[in-house]
Amino acid sequence: MSYIELKNIEKSYGKKIVLKNFNLSVERGEFVGIQGESGKGKSTLLNIIGLLEPCEGEIWLNGHRVSSKDYRKLSKTFNIKIGYLFQNFALIDDVSVYENLNIVQSLGNKSEKRQKIIEALRRVGFEEEVLKQKIYELSGGEQQRIAVARIMLYDSDIILADEPTGSLDRKNKEIVMRLLKKLQKENKTILMVSHDDESLEYCSRVVCL
Repeated sequence: MSYIELKNIEKSYGKKIVLKNFNLSVERGEFVGIQGESGKGKSTLLNIIGLLEPCEGEIWLNGHRVSSKDYRKLSKTFNIKIGYLFQNFALIDDVSVYENLNIVQSLGNKSEKRQKIIEALRRVGFEEEVLKQKIYELSGGEQQRIAVARIMLYDSDIILADEPTGSLDRKNKEIVMRLLKKLQKENKTILMVSHDDESLEYCSRVVCL
């Protein structure tokens, strides 16, 4: 069985059918792009895989059949960590970079946690000095790199990226996509919704909805 397996997924909002008899298999370490017109269920699909929305059909993650009811026990019961990248970065604007990144850490003393944060920041191109900066002081590209560092610290097994380069200029788009490609090489499984053909070129394959 594949690392992620969706079988006969159906999802509707009222009378509007978004997904019908949808099937998808994703192997561990794959980088899968998802594209399609607005309203075709791209973001909904990510939410279903992340167990944020209920649906009809079967969801299998790492050999376990799961549902939206299992969201809070994914990490402890099924040993699966899911990280998210959003177009709007989903960071806390009025607190520091350090505080944003420290939120996802649960183990280790203060010194160990700080060192792990510094190591993650260096991987995405920052030095220690950025720790004290408020998020609102950073550019969009810098904020998205901080969001990637957060995923690294959480040690996500599955990364769900919803238009992660949608609000970035070309230079920062390339930086973020190269970082995601590096994570794929570390055997992370990535599903990315995007309308951008250049970003989709980094994917192993592209699914059209």
